[in-house]
Amino acid sequence: MLEKLNTLETRYNELERLMAEQAMEYEAVAGYARERSELEPVVEKYREYRETQRRLEDARSLLSDGSDMAELAGAEIAELEPRLATLEAEIKTLLLPKDPRDNKNVIMEIRAGTGGDEAGIFAADLFRMYHRYAEGRGWRVETLSSNETGVGGLKEVIFEVKGRGAYSRLKYESGVHRVQRVPVTESQGRIHTSTATVAVLAEVEEVEIEIPERDVQLDTFKSAGAGGQNVQKNMTAVRLTHLPTGMVITCQDERSLLQNKERAWSILRARLYEMEAARRQAEQAADRRSQVGSGERAEKIRTYNYPQSRVTDHRIGVSSHNLPAVMDGGLDQFIDELAMREQVERLAEA
Repeated sequence: MLEKLNTLETRYNELERLMAEQAMEYEAVAGYARERSELEPVVEKYREYRETQRRLEDARSLLSDGSDMAELAGAEIAELEPRLATLEAEIKTLLLPKDPRDNKNVIMEIRAGTGGDEAGIFAADLFRMYHRYAEGRGWRVETLSSNETGVGGLKEVIFEVKGRGAYSRLKYESGVHRVQRVPVTESQGRIHTSTATVAVLAEVEEVEIEIPERDVQLDTFKSAGAGGQNVQKNMTAVRLTHLPTGMVITCQDERSLLQNKERAWSILRARLYEMEAARRQAEQAADRRSQVGSGERAEKIRTYNYPQSRVTDHRIGVSSHNLPAVMDGGLDQFIDELAMREQVERLAEA
């Protein structure tokens, strides 16, 4: 571990030198700065570890000398030994291999599940919840495609969240979300249970996955409009059909054919990449796949109980009794715990 840390510190120092030497080469400096910022947490922690280790050795020397400073040295040793162990654990965590997708933008898909109109309304509520969460972290949200219901709900919405670390936080949201409440469409005041599914895909660059054009059928058609003067008269909507899998992507929210085509291809690349990643994960770890962060579509990961103002994440057994705050984007209490447990499991495996 120390050998690896020395190598990282050497690279960190080299990056600082390169940034100073090439200050006018903005593109190169930006690349060096990104790499430096990724190394900075572990290098700073390593330097603190070395300094703590040095102080501990000095204190032990004073204690063994039997000098007048022995009492102070003993107190310092009692303070420094647990600190050194803590720093070592923190460094091991920082050295764990990171998911290369963690800093990617995210494409999220929310679809109404069982529950009729109420499921569509719940899907719209979830969309707002993620929108608020993204705003709170300074991320941008861009709707790629949506299909509304007649009662203010959403049959389906696909949107992109742009911001550093978006995937690292939102990847835990994949799965089935369940709501228990009295629907606005219910005249008898009975509590209904409805569901919506959430899929989280890391945005994939064109160079990361190759899709032969012969495998994709492109169709164009007129976008659906609100009627009257708003009806789109041009063929701007796009439908991509991936022939090997039968996957169909439709985009019609943009005004131009080119924009809709680009968005459709972006969604297709992300879905195919996710399918391949899931296949590899299943092959390599079918017998020890963890529930945390697995993104299984069939499992109910969270319940939103309105009568009790309670939100429960079933994967970690954590509940919040402030449902309005959660629906306003207060998801960190769940995401922090999920991330921490995943980290503990990875450390145990390592």
